[in-house]
Amino acid sequence: MAYSLDLSGRVALVTGASGGLGAQFAKTLSRAGAAVVLASRRMDKLKDLRAQIEAEGGDAHVVTLDVTDHASIKSAVAHAETEVGPIDILVNNSGVSTTQRIQDVGEDDYDFIFGTNVRGAFFVAQEVGKRMLARSRGAAPGAFSGAQIINIASMAGLRVLPQIGVYCMSKAAVVQMTKAMALEWGKFGINVNAICPGYIDTEINHHHWETEQGKKLVQMLPRKRIGKPEDLDALLVLLASGQSHFINGAVIAADDGFGL
Repeated sequence: MAYSLDLSGRVALVTGASGGLGAQFAKTLSRAGAAVVLASRRMDKLKDLRAQIEAEGGDAHVVTLDVTDHASIKSAVAHAETEVGPIDILVNNSGVSTTQRIQDVGEDDYDFIFGTNVRGAFFVAQEVGKRMLARSRGAAPGAFSGAQIINIASMAGLRVLPQIGVYCMSKAAVVQMTKAMALEWGKFGINVNAICPGYIDTEINHHHWETEQGKKLVQMLPRKRIGKPEDLDALLVLLASGQSHFINGAVIAADDGFGL
């Protein structure tokens, strides 16, 4: 017997959707039936992605979002819900990194990483979560049959790696943030989980895997391979679906065993 996960009738907001994993997440949720709201600072990229999704028959919308600006977060979420409807699924994906040894990290570097990966992720989830809570309590219009928040952390939040120490610290904070939100919001029907991807080949890092350093890294991996963005599709759709209602506060490594 076939088994399918259908997100028809659901609205999903994807941050950092202008490229990399965010773009793949948006396309995946659309193919599963969700209406997707694409959020990022790069509107030209979002419009291109919207055109791709619509060409496949999907329903996509764009909003400008700078996760380091609290006013931008509130505006983007309000715009999304006004245009598309209440958000049922949040994929909290925006993230940045630098490559530096600990002793070389300056204040601006630290604030750049934590401002996006921790502060930004927190306030995006908080703004969307408040609206989900209001619907759950019957204090805001819109049907409520449960909601899902998926924070994109990293295997670097579970295993410290050299030269990206501050990034590792920030993603470890996202892991704890996920658990804290799951604990407080789970009783209201809001499930909060985290995906911790391993090394994934995207347009941002594609060139690295052909360098000597990149090839050495691949040889250190358990199965000597890196992932593709679509390797996260099934896990994402499961966590975004109602069938994941018994999964709350989970921190799931999708790293091909690298963290073992």
